[in-house]
This record gives sequence, C-alpha cells and structure tokens, in this order.
Amino acid sequence: MSSLSIRGIDDELAERLKQLALEEQKSVNSVVLNVLRQHLGLIKGKKFTQSFHDLDQLFGSWDDTQFNTIQGAVDSERHIDTELWK
Repeated sequence: MSSLSIRGIDDELAERLKQLALEEQKSVNSVVLNVLRQHLGLIKGKKFTQSFHDLDQLFGSWDDTQFNTIQGAVDSERHIDTELWK
C-alpha cells in the first residue's frame, strides 16, 4: 500500500472532511479515500437500490377489519381452479 501526503488543505476543506467523517462514523483518512475513489470512478454505483416512500403514510394505518377485508380478497385470488390446470 502506498502513502500520499496532501499539502495545501485549507481550513474549510479540512472542516468539511472532519464533519463528513463524523457523520459517517469513519476516519478522515477513510473518507478522503472514499471521495477520491468516487471522483475517479473506481466505485461503481449500486443499481436497483432506489427507495420509494410514496406509500409510507399507509404503513400501520389499517385496523383489523380493513386488514381482514383486504387479506380475504387477496386470499380469494390465490385460489387455484384445479379444473383449469388438468
């Protein structure tokens, strides 16, 4: 592994690196390496990891009656007609 010294880091950049390291609970060295890797394209972005939150307000909002009604509809759709599959 190689070592590299970087000179000329101004106070604002140093503070931003320290803040980012604190937020990510990593060392400043680790944050700097990660920033360099990202900028140079050495870290591939993850695909298909997008999170959606447009239905979050529905989570936990059904009462037992609503749940049973919806679950009953889902269960009835899962019924397999054996006559059709012979």
